[in-house]
Amino acid sequence: MNGLPETTDPRGTAARVATAAPPAARILVVEDESALGLLLSYNLEAEGFIVDRVERGDEAEIKLAETIPDLVILDWMLPGVSGLEICRRLRAREVTRTLPIIILTARGEESERVRGLSIGADDYVVKPFSVPELMARVRALLRRSRPDRVSGLLAAGDLELDRQNWRVHRGGRDIHLGPTEFRLLEHLMGKPGRVFSRAQLLDSVWGLSSEIDERTVDVHVGRLRKALSAAGEKDPIRTVRGAGYSFDETFGKAP
Repeated sequence: MNGLPETTDPRGTAARVATAAPPAARILVVEDESALGLLLSYNLEAEGFIVDRVERGDEAEIKLAETIPDLVILDWMLPGVSGLEICRRLRAREVTRTLPIIILTARGEESERVRGLSIGADDYVVKPFSVPELMARVRALLRRSRPDRVSGLLAAGDLELDRQNWRVHRGGRDIHLGPTEFRLLEHLMGKPGRVFSRAQLLDSVWGLSSEIDERTVDVHVGRLRKALSAAGEKDPIRTVRGAGYSFDETFGKAP
């Protein structure tokens, strides 16, 4: 069912052979709003990416000369050199001609979107935007340009989450989750053992502009737990009193 090779340990128990994780993709965030830049960096790192962040266009030029990332998130209006000019220069160079670029801007007019895409941006996101949607666009671009850098499967013990097909399996059975529960599980599984506060989960799963009460997180965690764990099965979600929730890093591991 899961496509992972199996072997048998000395006690006769089926055990999965560990597979090497794909190398993490490197993403350059060029955003002069410090709070937004930090939010993007936090969420990208939570997804397992390596993140470099600068706040000026000329700093981005220096960073790009040192290391070519796997994807660039580029603000339109930047001090030093504009995002559009950086995009134009990247497309003019052979080594960065196909580098995936997402433009961030407060300009939502159709003519401006056309202008940004015509210069060579692969995607165009208008502020304010949903952080989960931006993360999905990042993964989609990387899957097309560098499929070796994005793992489509998260697995722990008998639990598997298929990012590409939006499916979850546990112990050979399908787990039916709503979109929010799926994103919540994906976020927690991506960083096993890391404790996320309710506010952090609201930002990462519901989005930057969400005005949902933090207690809503508890409701969705409850639904997720009910869907994941049949009678007698171990709960993979851990509640950390006064702090938040995490995916149990010991889940599926021998005691």
